[in-house]
Amino acid sequence: MSGLALGGPAPDFTLRDQFGTEVSLAEYRGRKAVALLFYPFAFSGVCTGEMAGIRARLDAFLTFDTEVLGISCDPVYALRAFADADGLNFPLLSDFWPHGEVSRAYDVFDDRRGAPRRSSYVIDKQGLVRWAVHNALAESRDLDEHLARLREAADGPDGLD
Repeated sequence: MSGLALGGPAPDFTLRDQFGTEVSLAEYRGRKAVALLFYPFAFSGVCTGEMAGIRARLDAFLTFDTEVLGISCDPVYALRAFADADGLNFPLLSDFWPHGEVSRAYDVFDDRRGAPRRSSYVIDKQGLVRWAVHNALAESRDLDEHLARLREAADGPDGLD
């Protein structure tokens, strides 16, 4: 798994969130840096813990300059149940159909499991990939590192917007 080139353009996409609303990466271009958090399965142990960690720090992840988007191949209805069960009030996007298309575009789709790997990308306001990390299936993300990288991308390369 090589991932995308740092400094290169992030593949655009439009996916439906847990409410069935379409969300496009392009809608954030010029406005917000975005953390894309690909996760294997709703309701699984590590994924549930990670999403709860984001929920607990949502005011840091979601600002005027930043956004966080969770992406899995679960269907919209499963994501709605997951969000409702765990009080997740940020976008959980369904890459269900065509199955894994966005995960494949980001080079994180695991064909054997039929789900994305535990991977993250930070996209800056210009739509460029600024940071990526790929965790083992059972390894939880370092949310402090994610926040630091997201803030750097929001501030821009020279510290100015």
